[in-house]
Amino acid sequence: MQEIETLSSRIVYENRWMRVREDRIKRQNGTQGIYGVIEKPDFAVIVPIENDSVYLVEQYRYPVRGRYWEFPQGSWEGAKIEPIDLAKAELKEETGLTADDVTQIGHLFEAYGHSNQGYCVFIARGLHQGKNELDEEEAGLIARRFRIKEFVEMIRNNRIKDSTTIAVYGLLMAMKVKEFA
Repeated sequence: MQEIETLSSRIVYENRWMRVREDRIKRQNGTQGIYGVIEKPDFAVIVPIENDSVYLVEQYRYPVRGRYWEFPQGSWEGAKIEPIDLAKAELKEETGLTADDVTQIGHLFEAYGHSNQGYCVFIARGLHQGKNELDEEEAGLIARRFRIKEFVEMIRNNRIKDSTTIAVYGLLMAMKVKEFA
């Protein structure tokens, strides 16, 4: 038996990027309740590493009304694409970089208390600079190289607030990726 049984489900909101669902549930102890779930496609996060540096992007994030630095990341709504191909495409789109080697190092969930969205984490090495290919949703995006020491200081000083970027930093340290060990 599942820990929580879904009794019914209804879509309460939907657009091309997400769907919000409300489920009536029954817990193992017999009590019933509701659960709100945000359904979004998985995305890719790319850590472009070159020597003792990483590339970050800064863009305006409407929900929090501010510009913040983060690792390149994104998804393509409606398109079926392999995670590694998504990672390569997002890296090129946001930074103009291509990489000789792109390796997946993990998969994490964004906010599994209310969303099914996860993300694959990739390291990109052997970087080559080209021209970025921003879409309209990324207007004003800036890409820049930072020394890893400066990147860590940005986290300590609360200049990086993106939980995905900070979680990926923790994963890089835990996996003892040489530049972060």
